[in-house]
Amino acid sequence: MVKDKKITTSAHEALGEIESDKKRHFNVVFIGHVDAGKSTIGGQILFLSGQVDDRTIQKYEKEAKDKSRESWYMAYIMDTNEEERVKGITVEVGRAYFETETSRFTILDAPGHKSYVPNMISGASQADVGVLVISARKGEFETGYERGGQTREHVQLAKTLGVTKLLVVVNKMDDPTVKWSKERYDEIESKMIPFLKSSGYNVKKDVQFLPISGLIGANLKTRMDKSICSWWNGPCLFEALDAVEVPFRDPKGSFRMPIIDKFKDMGTVVMGKVECGSVCEGDSLMVMPNKAQVKVLAVFCDEDRVKRAGPGENLRVRLSAVEEEDILSGFVLCSVANPIHGVTEFVSQLQILELLDNAIFTAGYKAVLHIHSVVEECEIVELLQQIDPKTKKPMKKKVLFVKNGAVVVCRIQVNNLICIEKFSDFPQLGRFTLRTEGKTIAVGKVTDLA
Repeated sequence: MVKDKKITTSAHEALGEIESDKKRHFNVVFIGHVDAGKSTIGGQILFLSGQVDDRTIQKYEKEAKDKSRESWYMAYIMDTNEEERVKGITVEVGRAYFETETSRFTILDAPGHKSYVPNMISGASQADVGVLVISARKGEFETGYERGGQTREHVQLAKTLGVTKLLVVVNKMDDPTVKWSKERYDEIESKMIPFLKSSGYNVKKDVQFLPISGLIGANLKTRMDKSICSWWNGPCLFEALDAVEVPFRDPKGSFRMPIIDKFKDMGTVVMGKVECGSVCEGDSLMVMPNKAQVKVLAVFCDEDRVKRAGPGENLRVRLSAVEEEDILSGFVLCSVANPIHGVTEFVSQLQILELLDNAIFTAGYKAVLHIHSVVEECEIVELLQQIDPKTKKPMKKKVLFVKNGAVVVCRIQVNNLICIEKFSDFPQLGRFTLRTEGKTIAVGKVTDLA
């Protein structure tokens, strides 16, 4: 994981009490096909919001030039390890912070390359808002959008992982093959809208399109200059992010924080995003599924120690009474009075997207399950009923196997205890994807715990 970048603390000094922190907090995940410009946009945002100074930018510019990769220098702000810089692709999920007048944002820069989709899933599962980056450059949009391109898979995954709001930024509008062409922008929008609808997005309410250039920073922090693009009258990216309505999370509910990482630092420190409830220094909590009772020694929000933090925050929590090696990614820090469920079997409603060639989805089918920060091998043990896509009601006839596009209720088994909830109780902890051989084959939600 990229080392967290230090940000101004003014917004967090008031965070001792949740109520006194006026700024809303969002996790924003940047998704899209490899080379669409996600890391460059992330870097440009940090530069424009004052998180990176000119000297650092000049250093990156020189470094990129030395590698004969002049246009990659902004991406170096987000892509900090050498492998990422040499290949020009993001591997890990980069993490950085910036703020606007009304909101604080954590950027999650997800990998676009298909080999690193599991990393993208872990990034998107922590996000509230998605920024889908599409390249307007001739040929690049088509490659990302066609069958096998990452644009499609990322949209479907984002929807499944609970990213309900999507900003679709059409990037590289300054490219010589585009030259801020309204026709090219409209063509991309008209092709994307039916696909977004079929993925379950309400395009009128939850999706917004806007043209940008990540490389030159056009339409990011300030509205588009009419001399560059006369036809655009909409908002810039910062305004669009500020206008997004955050989903409600209950600060008084039972505490739930899926653990995405852990390390030793004067005790055991766990990292994650609070999905429900609040945590205070001194609280007694439980780590599930191993039922370890722990005490909260300290809570850190971004770089700052706080007394208390609520839902939606990305935290580092220092715990006593548990060893770092006894915690795995996918475990959940939760309240003692109402702990999360640990199960090896559950009932789910699945939508089959696209099976591998010649594969049949039936009892005995094996796949890899991704649910919040859990990654586990699983097996379909029983198909219970098929759902009629038109009426949304169960079909009468017994179901033995299903094909692409089917919706089916089935029983799924995993080898190790995993922490999950019913989708109806905690949506973020009850939606999942199934993948086989590097491809997402189904998305689903937990309907019952066995």
